Amino acid sequence: MARKSVGMGERHQKIMDFLIKFQNENGYPPSIREVGESIGVKSTSLVDYYLDQLEQMEYIDRDKRVSRSIRVLRSMGGQKIDLRRAIQDVTELLRVPVIGRIIAGEPIPVPASDSPYFDEYSSVEVARSLFSSKENVASLFALEVEGDSMIDAMINDGDIVIMRPAQDATNGEMVAVWWDDQTTLKYFYREKNRIRLQPANPTMQPIYVDNPENFQIKGKVVAVIRQFKAV
Repeated sequence: MARKSVGMGERHQKIMDFLIKFQNENGYPPSIREVGESIGVKSTSLVDYYLDQLEQMEYIDRDKRVSRSIRVLRSMGGQKIDLRRAIQDVTELLRVPVIGRIIAGEPIPVPASDSPYFDEYSSVEVARSLFSSKENVASLFALEVEGDSMIDAMINDGDIVIMRPAQDATNGEMVAVWWDDQTTLKYFYREKNRIRLQPANPTMQPIYVDNPENFQIKGKVVAVIRQFKAV
């Protein structure tokens, strides 16, 4: 059993065990939700709190603006982790095109294809290590989020979501959708005679699409780049 470090609680130790195991098995870091599931905690804010403490104890390093950015710096026994592979992965950057805005709130009209806000040079750089080796990274695209209907999913106004192109989804997946010349970002649920688009904000009501003939799924969220505002 790994030696328990001074000042480290049981949950800290479980998180460290999970981080090391997950990285070894998958080749990339877990998400905050996956860390929470490993210790039986649903609150992403509480998981973030534990990760902050581990970062202060210099067991991990991470970039809060980027999903799946946790790096283990040393083992439970205090030995430094060989970061040569991690550094190589992090420095391998992908340039993902930002093709427009997506509303996280009430639906808005689909932006015109000749909109001047985003051009062919608009893009974000993300680490290749955020994605599995099976991911077709060449097909990824990004959207800037507007609105606060997905705040409980840790997606805020101004954040960038990295999308995988998709035309279908299973219940519970977060998708970008177009229908009747409108667009929005929501959790997807297919019900008996309609489609439910569920926000992640308890103050907002779901959107129901009763006539899905013109309904199109454009992509699934695979990563989030968070934008932190100075206060």
